[in-house]
Amino acid sequence: MGDYTNMSAYYDLIMTSGYYDYEKIVDNIIKEGNFNSVLEIGCGTGLILEELGQRKPRTEIMGVDLTEAMLNIASERLQKFSNISLSLQNVTLIDLEKKYDLAFSYGGVWYFVVDGDNEPFMVSHLADDEDNHRGLERISHHVNSGGRLMLGIQGPHHDYAKPIKNGMIYSQKITPSDAGFTKEYYLADDADIVMAQTLRYRVYSFDEALALLGKYGFDYHPTVEHGTHFIEFRKS
Repeated sequence: MGDYTNMSAYYDLIMTSGYYDYEKIVDNIIKEGNFNSVLEIGCGTGLILEELGQRKPRTEIMGVDLTEAMLNIASERLQKFSNISLSLQNVTLIDLEKKYDLAFSYGGVWYFVVDGDNEPFMVSHLADDEDNHRGLERISHHVNSGGRLMLGIQGPHHDYAKPIKNGMIYSQKITPSDAGFTKEYYLADDADIVMAQTLRYRVYSFDEALALLGKYGFDYHPTVEHGTHFIEFRKS
């Protein structure tokens, strides 16, 4: 399970140094279909929810995450939004009081990777296959029939190092493993490593992902073309 405690103090700094474009992510969330309630799976420090809350002030919004340190930051960021709630949840055990019209994950628990003209594949922060089944079963329980699940699209993962806006060097290293890969994250201030985090991921081919999601009532809904920000599924 992807616990980001080590990274939490630096997460905003890294993510707002050009890692994601939050306005465009939210553009894609809200551009198609109406919804009165939305659930973010793996909301981190609330950067997407902040943008979403500004644009959807009358929509009921819930963000869940496994990492308490991240949620503490999100709580501070989002306290001005009366329509946004947060909950510390393990997705394999997620238990909320209602169902939602829309659930999404962008770099959270599940997302897709598109590499050139190759078929997309799904990456999961849950390294164990059984946990993926449990997590999707629980998410299915919290999405209304006819509702949507949107899973983000990212580019290929690779080793790199680059400066972020405070001059520190952010780097990552990818090591393939059985059924997935291990990703090591580092942040360096000159010679000092100020942050190190290692996470394990599982990978599913596109066909495997469709079968897995379909088992829990999420049918592929190709209204969002590959190469934008999300691949969309409808809850049967």
